[in-house]
Amino acid sequence: MKLDNGTPPTLFMPPVSALASTEAAVTLAVMRILIAEDEAKVATHIRNGLTEAGYAVDVAADGHEALWLAESNPYDALVFDVMMPGTDGITVVRQLRRKGIHAPVILLTARHDVEDRIRGLDAGADDYLAKPFSMSELLARLRAVLRRQRAEPVDRLRIADLELDLLTRTAHRGGEKIALTNREFALLEVLMLSAPKPVSKTAIVEHVWDQHFDSGTNVVNVYVNYLREKIDRPGWAPLIHTVRGVGFAVKEPGA
Repeated sequence: MKLDNGTPPTLFMPPVSALASTEAAVTLAVMRILIAEDEAKVATHIRNGLTEAGYAVDVAADGHEALWLAESNPYDALVFDVMMPGTDGITVVRQLRRKGIHAPVILLTARHDVEDRIRGLDAGADDYLAKPFSMSELLARLRAVLRRQRAEPVDRLRIADLELDLLTRTAHRGGEKIALTNREFALLEVLMLSAPKPVSKTAIVEHVWDQHFDSGTNVVNVYVNYLREKIDRPGWAPLIHTVRGVGFAVKEPGA
C-alpha cells in the first residue's frame, strides 16, 4: 500500500498534474468520494484527479456496486455515471434517497437532452456534468455541492497557537508556516474538527484513506508521528494526544 499515491492521467481531460497546484489549494482534504463509472479509463482518470486534489476516493464499476458501497460507507459526495450496467445512475440516486442517504450527487452523462437532466435532478441528484468535461470543472462542482452541505462553512480552524487554513491548505503554529503533505493535512483537519474530542482510528481511516486501506497496518500511527514531529516540536506545548483505547485528539495545553 502506498502512503501517498497518485499517477498522471491519460484521457480526454486536461492533465491533472497541471491542475494540482491550483485545485489542491482550495479543496477540503478531509472528504471521501465515491465514483461510479463503468468505463475503466474514465474511472481511473477521475480517481487520479480527485486523489491529487486531496480526496479519498473509492470506485464502483456498476450500479449495483455503487449502491452497496454508498449504503455501507459515509461518503461526503457521490459522482455517478448515468449509463451503467446493472442499475443506471438515476435509479441508484433514487434508491439512495429513499433509504435516507443524502450525500450530494453529481451525475455524469454523454447525453445532452434536457429531459435526461430533469429526470436525474428530480430523482435527487444535485448537479449534472456532460461528457467530455474538464477535471477543473468537476473539481469546482464538487467544491460547490460540498459547500452547500456545510451548515456553517468554516475557512479556518484554530487550537491554541495552531491554525489550519482550509482554503489555502496551509498550517501555522506560533506564526511559523508548517509544510504538510495532503495526507498529513487531511489527518490534522479530522483531528481539529473534532477537538477536543478524540477520533478513533476507524473514523480517521474512513475520511483520510479509501476502501482499499489495509486496516492491519500501523499507517495511522505513522502519520500521527509525522504530524507530531512537525506540530509538537521540542519546546512547544504538545497538542496531539493519544487517548488509550480510543484514538487520537488535538487539545489545548492543560485541557
